[in-house]
Amino acid sequence: MTYVEVDVDAKIDAEVDVDLDPRRDYPLAAHRPDLLRTPTGRRIDEITMSALLAGEIGPEDIRITPATLRLQAQIAEKVGLPQLAQNFRRAAELTSLSDEDVLTIYNTLRPRAATREQLTDIADRLERDHGATLCAELVREAADVYERRGILAG
Repeated sequence: MTYVEVDVDAKIDAEVDVDLDPRRDYPLAAHRPDLLRTPTGRRIDEITMSALLAGEIGPEDIRITPATLRLQAQIAEKVGLPQLAQNFRRAAELTSLSDEDVLTIYNTLRPRAATREQLTDIADRLERDHGATLCAELVREAADVYERRGILAG
C-alpha cells in the first residue's frame, strides 16, 4: 500500500480562521466535519471501519492535524479554558515531531532528569527545527522553575 503525503494544513489553516461558536459547532466532528481533515487530506467522514478493513486508510489517516488542534484551542478559549487552549496549541506544534522525540522530551522534563543546558538545548531545537515556539517557551519555563526548586539534574 502506498500513501501519498499531502500538505493539507495550508488549506485547513485558512479554515481555522473560522469564527467557531462552541454552542453551535462543538463537537467539531458532529457539527463541523467540513473543517476536519486527516494529514493525508481525507475528510473525517471517510475514516470508517469498512475503509480500514478494505485497506483504504492507513496510520497517517488517523492522526490529528495541527489545524484540528488549533480549532479545538479556539473552542476551549471561547468557553473560558485558556490553559486547555494553550495545551491544544502546543500539541499542534508537536505534531511535526516523531513519537520518539515527544517521548524523549517528556522523559527529559521529569524532575532531576536533565540539566539546564539539556533543557535549553531541547527548547532551542524545538524552536529552530520545528517552529514550536510555544513548546520551547514551556521547556525554558520548566528549566527556570526546576532551577529555583533545585530539581535540575546534578
